[in-house]
Amino acid sequence: RWNRLPPPPGFSETSKAHAKAPSKTSSMSAAALDSHEALKRKRAWDFAISPVKSLPMQAFMLYMSGGGVQIFSMGIVAMLLLSPFKNLSAMNTAFAPFAPGPPSSPSAKSLSTLPLQKLAYLACNILTLALGLWKCRSMGLLPTGTGDWLAFESRGPAPEISLF
Repeated sequence: RWNRLPPPPGFSETSKAHAKAPSKTSSMSAAALDSHEALKRKRAWDFAISPVKSLPMQAFMLYMSGGGVQIFSMGIVAMLLLSPFKNLSAMNTAFAPFAPGPPSSPSAKSLSTLPLQKLAYLACNILTLALGLWKCRSMGLLPTGTGDWLAFESRGPAPEISLF
């Protein structure tokens, strides 16, 4: 009953045969492999700068949370301070799918594969950390003034005692 239906618009038998053909890496042409590696490099760059793409939204969240020390602003600051460390600890695993060659190879998780992308990823995460530290400073949580260090200052002898 359904066999007599006409094919949908844009359907051709050649596309059907192409879809059924096995797409193995060994049967791919050299140009297709080069374009696949170029796409992997492009995706690696997109992933490397992804922390910077979220900075405007995080800055808006910090602005909306206010300057006081409340639970909401502390949660956002904790996220900003912890996420760069989480990202950097899993950096090699995160870049493994973009490494040249098969992602399951041991060299895919090495620090020397995709060094420029990993360096850009490190810089972007440092910017996220800097935004979190700036918010901590503006909330008064970082000891930046001289009054914050009074407990560690030593006092000189009193002038009355120094006469003797």
